[in-house]
Amino acid sequence: MDFKLTEEHIMIRDAARDFAKTELLPGVIERDEKQEFPKELIKKMGDLGFLGMMASPEYGGGGMDTISYVLAMEEISKIDASASVMISVNNSLVCWGLDTFGNEEQKKKYLSKLTTGEKLGAFCLSEPEAGSDATSQRTTAIDKGDHYILNGTKNWITNGSSADYYLVIAQTDKEKKHKGINAFIVEKDSEGFEIGPKEQKLGIRGSDTHSLNFNDVKVPKENRIGEDGFGFKFAMKTLSGGRIGIAAQALGIAAGAYELARDYSKQRKAFGTEICNHQAIAFKLADMHTSIEASRHMVMKAAWDKDQGQNYDLSGAMAKLYASKTAMDVTVEAVQVHGGNGYVKEYHVERLMRDAKITQIYEGTSEIQKIVISRSILKD
Repeated sequence: MDFKLTEEHIMIRDAARDFAKTELLPGVIERDEKQEFPKELIKKMGDLGFLGMMASPEYGGGGMDTISYVLAMEEISKIDASASVMISVNNSLVCWGLDTFGNEEQKKKYLSKLTTGEKLGAFCLSEPEAGSDATSQRTTAIDKGDHYILNGTKNWITNGSSADYYLVIAQTDKEKKHKGINAFIVEKDSEGFEIGPKEQKLGIRGSDTHSLNFNDVKVPKENRIGEDGFGFKFAMKTLSGGRIGIAAQALGIAAGAYELARDYSKQRKAFGTEICNHQAIAFKLADMHTSIEASRHMVMKAAWDKDQGQNYDLSGAMAKLYASKTAMDVTVEAVQVHGGNGYVKEYHVERLMRDAKITQIYEGTSEIQKIVISRSILKD
């Protein structure tokens, strides 16, 4: 067992930390209030290589390991979870999915632009009636020979109006149930494709979240990913890796809140001394730090499993389950340590508390993670 980071890992972590502090921290409160994320910052993330970290260098990717990716996710999430979820979707779901399961033509046409930030991607699985129950796809893709006709609605799509390419999961043959589902690459300018209203969200408000409507959208057959019926397996395989990214996001949110609370406790005085000297606060900080360290080890273990080519369904689910709970627990306590100031936007912790909640919901709710975990540990 080796718990030391390589020089390359440290360099990537420090680059992400510097970017977060110098580029993302200024204006983060205003972006949260206005529910917007500047395109110039997306371009900077692409220029620095944060949008295609694990993709093959052949297609413009960084060719980095998963540990590098989660290190960057943690540092950026400490400052701005809205930025990190863009990175997560583009890396874990879109680029990784195309790099792993796309054909050569799809990689050359789409992946090479997504890895550099020239184009942005979105992953479209959830629907009004198909969230945790991903098999209940109402969006249909009717086979018309050389193309499909796509109809349906997708909900809660990150990068909804900002993306250029959308990976859409749809039902082609209802009688085959999950084996009749396919995944498609849909371009933004496709006729019949409409972007719905922006969602008014509790947290990650800078993230661009929309519903999407597909009205007789024509999708060329060459834009189907994998063989006919591969779509559900594609979605589940992709989400397994995505959970590691969201676990790293939750870890970063928790770590960011903890660091703010720790520093504040060393400055704020009550009853004649800094509040960190009161056991009530010191013990809160001890619990927060312990939970964060446990989460970090779980996230790193899941990333290591993935890099070693081992099955990471269990470790990824456990990491997301635990880290997301840690994010909620730690951010609530961080607000408490700040007292009345914790309720004020300028101290950042209230935003981190709001951002934390979504990590228990998207890319598989905590309840879904428990299903994955329990099935794994109860196998013969």
